[in-house]
Amino acid sequence: MATRGRRGRCGAPIVVCMCRNITELRGLQPAATPEEIAAAARQYVRKVSGMTHPSAVNAEAFEAAVAEVTATTTQLLGALPPGRQPPKTVPPLRRPEVIARLAEAK
Repeated sequence: MATRGRRGRCGAPIVVCMCRNITELRGLQPAATPEEIAAAARQYVRKVSGMTHPSAVNAEAFEAAVAEVTATTTQLLGALPPGRQPPKTVPPLRRPEVIARLAEAK
């Protein structure tokens, strides 16, 4: 993930393709993509672990947690009925400015 060299309020580097908050995925039209679910899972694991970039020692446990949260979230979204109203905010991976930054990073 690319960083801007700036630091957030907590002192951690600001990551270009990561939102500070996890957005609601239920009720999206079209439905949340696997990439959006994985991005939300990664953000959740980053938040609860306190690690933006895990060290080599922690990488395996970190990535296993991301995979488990992704699978559980996918299962949850599949089991819930469709939302009655779309989420109030657009998920980061659907925002034009994020799409443009990701394209630049490639």
